[in-house]
Amino acid sequence: MQHNLRAASARSAREDPRPVTDISPPEHLIQRRTLHEEVVTRLRDMIIDGTLETGSRINESELGPRLGVSRTPLREALRTLASEGLIELVRSKGAVVRRFGIEDVAEMLESLKAIEGFAARVGATRAGEAEIAAIIARHDEMVRCYEGRERLAYYKLNQSIHTAIVALAHNASLAELHALVQGRLKRIRYIGNHAPEKWAGAMADHERMADALKRRDGDALARALEDHMDNTLARVRDVL
Repeated sequence: MQHNLRAASARSAREDPRPVTDISPPEHLIQRRTLHEEVVTRLRDMIIDGTLETGSRINESELGPRLGVSRTPLREALRTLASEGLIELVRSKGAVVRRFGIEDVAEMLESLKAIEGFAARVGATRAGEAEIAAIIARHDEMVRCYEGRERLAYYKLNQSIHTAIVALAHNASLAELHALVQGRLKRIRYIGNHAPEKWAGAMADHERMADALKRRDGDALARALEDHMDNTLARVRDVL
């Protein structure tokens, strides 16, 4: 019996020319996240959508049971968010959702403007076709979220597009700096699109970016990104 099974397996291998390593692409695999990643993601979303209000103290004894986790993973997640600049760990108060003034936001957007503009100019020539195609696919999905008024999903795709454009420069140090600044502006940029006309303006900015990227026009892409940062400051000014 075992001999027959081995023979059948050998025949199958000879008849099927595919290598045994032929598996589905990584993007089709189920991604398993750790408890820490789940808690960090949930808290970050709560800060972005305003469930945890700017300037408010985070009550660990209430939030832990609400999320269904103990205090240890909750505190580890808070430390991660503190490193991202979304919360502050204050000795007398504990964890507090960080509040930014207009001057803080203007400086950070100016930094993003410089980083993304540079990345666009060099990335347009360094990027591979697959990289550009992936960004355009995200843009198209973001448009669908915009049309469906799926605001949080739209926002996450929006941010991932900015991250992916910076990645086109193939400069790890630049990407690290960008992630640090962008992380601190998550809530601010989310609420900047609270009014329909402001959201439409942000969407128009991204249409310019996508068009320039398709043409591999680094200068046009950089100008679109730089204008987008200026427009973002104008959009968030009244909510600060």
